[in-house]
Amino acid sequence: MQTSFTPEQLEDPHVAESEKILRRCVHCGFCTATCPTYVTLGNELDSPRGRIYLIKDMLENGRDADEEVVTHIDRCLSCLACVTTCPSGVDYMHLVDHARVHIENTYKRPLADRLTRSLLAAVLPYPSRFRTALTLAKFGRPFAPLLRRAKLLRPLAAMLDLAPRSVAAQPTTMMRGAQPIRGIRRGRVAILSGCAQSVLDPGINVATIRLLARFGVEVVLPEGEGCCGALVHHMGRESEALDFARNNIDVWIREIETKGLDAIIITASGCGTTIKDYGHMLRLDPAYAEKAAKVSALASDITEYLATLDLPQQEPKRLTVAYHSACSMQHGQKITLAPKLLLKNAGFTVRDPAEGHLCCGSAGTYNILQPEISGELKARKVRNIEATKPDIIATGNIGCMTQIGSGTAIPIVHTVELLEWAYGGEKPGKLRDR
Repeated sequence: MQTSFTPEQLEDPHVAESEKILRRCVHCGFCTATCPTYVTLGNELDSPRGRIYLIKDMLENGRDADEEVVTHIDRCLSCLACVTTCPSGVDYMHLVDHARVHIENTYKRPLADRLTRSLLAAVLPYPSRFRTALTLAKFGRPFAPLLRRAKLLRPLAAMLDLAPRSVAAQPTTMMRGAQPIRGIRRGRVAILSGCAQSVLDPGINVATIRLLARFGVEVVLPEGEGCCGALVHHMGRESEALDFARNNIDVWIREIETKGLDAIIITASGCGTTIKDYGHMLRLDPAYAEKAAKVSALASDITEYLATLDLPQQEPKRLTVAYHSACSMQHGQKITLAPKLLLKNAGFTVRDPAEGHLCCGSAGTYNILQPEISGELKARKVRNIEATKPDIIATGNIGCMTQIGSGTAIPIVHTVELLEWAYGGEKPGKLRDR
């Protein structure tokens, strides 16, 4: 794609990076076939190619974002299926990240939208606040149908629809510091406690710690670690996202420099994609660039790490698992085979649903901010999963678990919960009555 940025514009490193990304696009349109919003809406401007044109026009002309640009960029899930498909290697992820920051800095959203986004940014990244919000959701749930009638209030209705009927109890087995291991020590890792996942399903990290301990891996939960920043990052709130990143980097670097770490384990693939990008996000910060790159290099999805441990093969189980590959896993981190091979090795029959490349519609806060499109994608995903006639659904991202779980009666659990059970651990709670 030909560009016409001025030398003065290119002095801004963010603009210079976006210009290089734009120049790689050859207008081929391969991305349209795998873009969930284009497949759903059929609008060229709701395809990666269409959005690239909008971003190019906005940045080249140095103008503020307008309603048209915001509408179509907001509809992007950042699923990154287009990145997997693109034959030219267009780095759409960082281009749309830049566009979102530009929108946040130059566009004044309607009041209801501003309040919704501020509420999400103030609650979701903080476990104690999020837990309180979920506890209070039961009082608002009866008003959800009324809120759904007003377009500007539909995000609030979506929040209430997604809120679980009960809040999981905090596990007593997870404490800060190092967790004990069994047998010969094979490694030492930190684990991201996270924010939303630690409230919605704390059992995921408990299962992870138990499984790793069983195979001789010491797990440490460092003091002071918090949200990875992904939730606010995808809303264009750059300074907040970088503050979260710097905090975690300080915590993990301290652990690396004292006792050392073989890996930083992440059990939510959405968080993993962001942490692996810390090196890029902080590349212009002289105080953090090197440390951020070191953290990104150590970041590992739990299945990525388990694949290095050579776990013993288990006897076949008469259980069929539909494996849902989260977008942040398959497109963001390019991890496709490891989770399925681990499940097969553990004795499960694994099936791939049709259209596995298409997003389920969760995408961080997307199912709240774009409930209609998200709902269509969820229904499509659930139909494809149920067509495989599985006993269980497995995935590696809490957002997908919440989204898909709200549309089917088939139990959905984290991949690591099935692995922990297969290797001598407890049966996942969602399967105990089956």
